[in-house]
Amino acid sequence: MILAASTHFLITVPASPSHNHTKKSYRLHSHTTTLSKSNQVSDSKSTSIIFNDQSRTCECFDLYKDLVPYDKAWDWQKQIVKEKKALVEKNQDCQDTLIILQHHPVYTLGTASSEEYLNFDIKDAPYDVYRTERGGEVTYHGPGQLVMYPIINLRNHKMDLHWYLRALEEVVIRVLSLTFSIKASRLEGFTGVWVGDKKVAAVGIRVSQWITYHGLALNVNTDLTPFHSIVPCGIRNRQVGSIKGLLGEFQPSTGCGKAGGLHSNDCQLIDITHSSLIKEFSEVFQLEIFHKTIPMSEFEDTTPRRSFTWKLT
Repeated sequence: MILAASTHFLITVPASPSHNHTKKSYRLHSHTTTLSKSNQVSDSKSTSIIFNDQSRTCECFDLYKDLVPYDKAWDWQKQIVKEKKALVEKNQDCQDTLIILQHHPVYTLGTASSEEYLNFDIKDAPYDVYRTERGGEVTYHGPGQLVMYPIINLRNHKMDLHWYLRALEEVVIRVLSLTFSIKASRLEGFTGVWVGDKKVAAVGIRVSQWITYHGLALNVNTDLTPFHSIVPCGIRNRQVGSIKGLLGEFQPSTGCGKAGGLHSNDCQLIDITHSSLIKEFSEVFQLEIFHKTIPMSEFEDTTPRRSFTWKLT
């Protein structure tokens, strides 16, 4: 299982999310934001995807070009979930939230993950290791991988966790098909998105009082070497892939970008994938996207980081 919830649910399992809606066109606007110490957002400029007919809104905090420490992003998600729960308890509406970013190299485990899928001594880990409250087994996050954390109220969509998982997979399947002409699919009995026997996107979620967090990770031009130190998602005899690998090696060019020494073509691939993820997420979930940026200074870590840590939170 790759999902975790704080209460028990009766769940029906459709083969895939239903998309019997009329396709909507959108236009783009510009907008920037800053995040205060209390996690409240003050707006000065914004980017939004506006549908022609009525739709729900979703604020998108966009750090896709930056490497955000895992613990900072994790704490941020939990704070947003707490705020949304408070609004729901007061019978007030709360708009959905989407966070997009990259992480420094890190391994994460789900709430019931087994250490047998770690091919290293936990006391001598190559990167920080976090045990989280999401579902699923161990996975790796690092530069070149786009991570999406939707924090949405399923009461406003469909109160069905399996539908939600299939919808997240659908976003990636559409990105690969429509943007890169890569035929991707689901693999029976497993979550995530696959191209042949290669898993290109992992999905692991937590749902508390129908508010979602954690989400999906799509390998764009990720260095896949760190995956060799684990059994990704606890699935043996399967490979991990990336969009870059599936498309064939890009020709190296001049370095660029904030996310750790990527070549310019790598940066372009990240940009293209990011834009497509936003578009397909808005289509699948029928949301009006307000695209926001936050200064990286909000996530600066002033405490010394250790090379090897095992954090149980």
